[in-house]
Amino acid sequence: MSKRRWIYYIVGMCILAFGLELNAKTGLGVSAIISVAYANAILFKISFPDMTLILYMIFVCIEIIVHIFRKQSRKILVLDVLQIPLSIVFTRFMKAYEGFIPDFTVSNFSVRLIILMVAVICTGIGAAMTLNMRIVPNPGDGIVQTISDAIHKDIGFTKNCVDACSVALTLGLDFFCLGDFAGLGIGTVASLIGVGRTIAYFNRWLGQKMVIQCNIDNA
Repeated sequence: MSKRRWIYYIVGMCILAFGLELNAKTGLGVSAIISVAYANAILFKISFPDMTLILYMIFVCIEIIVHIFRKQSRKILVLDVLQIPLSIVFTRFMKAYEGFIPDFTVSNFSVRLIILMVAVICTGIGAAMTLNMRIVPNPGDGIVQTISDAIHKDIGFTKNCVDACSVALTLGLDFFCLGDFAGLGIGTVASLIGVGRTIAYFNRWLGQKMVIQCNIDNA
């Protein structure tokens, strides 16, 4: 596996972590799949990155159980296990960003919207780079792929279902435990729409060039 491929993967992971943390700092709502972590972070007074790590560990455990039950190959199980150190490193990037990214909830709403747009773009670029390198999937992507394979539905449909379940669970936590719409808002909608579009545009202009540079098709 080429050195350049690892560089793109790590840089993408850094950008993705930055985008997610920046999104959270706007106070306008985070992406659907980690909104549960955001709400629980507030509920249990734990940092958002640490609660995201806990959520990712739950995702990995579910993946391993499903793959063992379906008698998947050892290679797939190894990729599941490798998501554990990935999650630790990824959320430590988020933790580092949490320390120096200011809280924008006190800023003008228009400023927060601009920051949100930057966050969504960074999230899309980071996701595209890490996915294109095909090394170890982010647990948020891994759980979607696992469920998709298990129920024999396409990834797009499964992603929508996982996002919908995440939003429903977050709404339940917000309503019954917090009394506020923590983690959900215009930022959640922006992530649902904007991240996918950013990935599409990034791949159109740069993604394929990166894949060719890293010789991934032959890797």
